[in-house]
Amino acid sequence: MTMIDRAAGAARLLDERDRLARLIFRAHPAEGCGPAIPVAPARGPQRSVTPHVMMPDPKDKSGWKVEETGWRGFKAAQAMDIFDTLALKAAKRKEVPPFTKGQVNVARLYRDLVERHDAGGMKLASLEGRVASGSGKGGDFMDAFLAEGEAIRRMQRAIGNGVAMQVRRVRPSVRGGKSARNIRDRDLVDAICLHGKSFRQVLEVHGWTVTGRNVQSLIGALGCVLNRMQQY
Repeated sequence: MTMIDRAAGAARLLDERDRLARLIFRAHPAEGCGPAIPVAPARGPQRSVTPHVMMPDPKDKSGWKVEETGWRGFKAAQAMDIFDTLALKAAKRKEVPPFTKGQVNVARLYRDLVERHDAGGMKLASLEGRVASGSGKGGDFMDAFLAEGEAIRRMQRAIGNGVAMQVRRVRPSVRGGKSARNIRDRDLVDAICLHGKSFRQVLEVHGWTVTGRNVQSLIGALGCVLNRMQQY
């Protein structure tokens, strides 16, 4: 005989409704954004920003002025990455963000270059046939694509083959026992900058115990790598 627990079923239904409500709430554009921005659960965390543009201004000594360009006064939605999250947390604690503006800029530059370069590979494949046929089109794109690839390689050389968290330098009780393995600088940079992982996730994937001390060690290691990348 099958027994139906109506109370448990009703509780599960309420939990599911709450889960969907939270999902839809997070999917809405940030406060102050235009109504034309759709609700998108896959968008992830975001914040509202006011777009600006430089306009000629003969009255200003520099000849230019900063003008807001939001549509009908609305703000734009900007995806938040881990650097935004860390800065917000630091602001709430009235502390200095763990990464400088230069470090954040080079981290985002690396992310943007790699994403654009990976997407450009498909376009390049389609252009090769046209160039081979004698059309002569796509040369400028190829030059830019190659230059972009070289910039990425220089940044990756700056990252180097070092180790951000080395097993043999940390006691087993601190690192997480036998399951812990080295966290390379390149693995750390790619996980945080390219894949949007948290420091906690990086530690877990490499078998390390998630503690405030280990998180701070990773933050310090990433800061050192980003300093090198600024000189690429």
